[in-house]
Amino acid sequence: MQALHLHEEQQFWSDSYGGRSIAIFNHHGRWLAYLDHVLLQKVAFATPGDAIAWLTKRIDAGFPSRLN
Repeated sequence: MQALHLHEEQQFWSDSYGGRSIAIFNHHGRWLAYLDHVLLQKVAFATPGDAIAWLTKRIDAGFPSRLN
């Protein structure tokens, strides 16, 4: 996975980590997270770095994409 480099005007970023698809999207100043193309509706982040860190920890721990 490449280092996270977002330009100020960039609103979306995606990559893969541990064989899984991850993405983040800026929605009205809150960063939403996607894992395996599934929006994780119960979480939002203040910064893109926070979102990426959370997603990678989730994958490392073996969690599925759904929060259920």
